[in-house]
Amino acid sequence: MPLQIKRAAEGDIAAIAPLFNAYRVFYKKETDLAAATKFLTDRVERDESVIYMAELDGVAVGFCQLYPIFSSVNLKRTWLLNDLFVAESARGKGVATSLLQTAKAFGVDTNAKWLLLQTAVDNTTAQSVYEKNGWQRIEDFVFYEIII
Repeated sequence: MPLQIKRAAEGDIAAIAPLFNAYRVFYKKETDLAAATKFLTDRVERDESVIYMAELDGVAVGFCQLYPIFSSVNLKRTWLLNDLFVAESARGKGVATSLLQTAKAFGVDTNAKWLLLQTAVDNTTAQSVYEKNGWQRIEDFVFYEIII
């Protein structure tokens, strides 16, 4: 069965949660499958994010999660592609590219001004994938955060 991308529903959370947990572990968080499952369930139940999942041979191998944000200056919706992860066994098979293309199409379909993502400075593999798919590094803004 070829690669399939679909918008995830509540019934897909059990398949996506282990990938989401692995994604969090990649970013140095403790493994916690129960918390990962609850977090995703809450987002889907509350319609707070849009999740796309990738399946190869009927097995979930990747996902991306987008959150709605808005541009006051442009008076338009935008989307934050906050999470993207592909299982190690499925890397190099076009899964990330398909997820990025699906996210872009979703942005077009929702009349968004742009999609935005961020990744760790040392995550050069992901940066290469983003740039290969037309994403451009933003050099003219500085991002700040405050931990609360």
